Amino acid sequence: MTTTRLVTVAPLTKRRSRKPLAADAPPPSIAPGPAARTFGIIALVVATLYFLVPVFWLVVASTKNNTDLTSTFGFWFAEPNLAANYDSLMGWTQGLFWRWVGNSLFYSLSAGVIGTLFAVMAGYAIAKFAFPGKKLAVGIIMAGLLLPVALLTVPLYIEFQALGLTNTVWAIIIPSAVSPFGVFLGMVYAQSSVPTELLEAARIDGAGEGRIFFTIVLRLLGPAMVTIFLFIFVATWNNFLLPLMMISSPDLKPVTLGLYGMMSYFSPDKGAVMLGALLGVIPLIALFFTLQKYWRSGLAAGAVKG
Repeated sequence: MTTTRLVTVAPLTKRRSRKPLAADAPPPSIAPGPAARTFGIIALVVATLYFLVPVFWLVVASTKNNTDLTSTFGFWFAEPNLAANYDSLMGWTQGLFWRWVGNSLFYSLSAGVIGTLFAVMAGYAIAKFAFPGKKLAVGIIMAGLLLPVALLTVPLYIEFQALGLTNTVWAIIIPSAVSPFGVFLGMVYAQSSVPTELLEAARIDGAGEGRIFFTIVLRLLGPAMVTIFLFIFVATWNNFLLPLMMISSPDLKPVTLGLYGMMSYFSPDKGAVMLGALLGVIPLIALFFTLQKYWRSGLAAGAVKG
């Protein structure tokens, strides 16, 4: 007859958090002193206030009417007027406000996806292939980084008008999808993050260049792609001069151009305009919070080689 012994296992104690050791601290030669730390904290606080105070003011202003905007303290709430501002916003825009937001979202997403794909393809090709005119191509891309966008708007309008593409969605998407910075970032990241040995091994196994790019390279370029996408998305969303030149139909306007139309009236409802600006920036905030960890890693692309 076999007997079974019951073994009592003592409960595991809660694991204590490891205290920072002296070895974790930076060497004294590079450790910041008290003055440097104090200055760093002050700089961070000032930068935080610089970015958050306008947003808080926008939230407060979106709840006020024209009288309260000029007669009450700017950084605190007055009599709530949010519902009236929203009704005024819908009335002034003839119910097109959310369509404008949808247009901006469509333009930004389309330009972001197309521009990111072409940017990493061009950057990967420049980084990993040898071809005639490679130095010239890099020079043109670097020159494109120095040209202001406003300088190219009028030539783009003349070209698109000749092609019959003005007042169409392509007049916004095609110019916005071209990103010299995206090509440059894709080139730098491909040089440091795509091993040449991995590409050679894939070619020996019989993989074509298209399969190598879409199954291997795109995964390695993921962080850089997120950063490029965010830059193109934000630039397209905030672009005002290009839609002003290209778009005349109210149904195709982005939210930036639509809100400008509200401010061009003789006596606009400024509280409604502030509410429209607040609602129009919410998609950007949501996008940044969603992709911020990938964005931080992409910003460090090419900073360290090895």
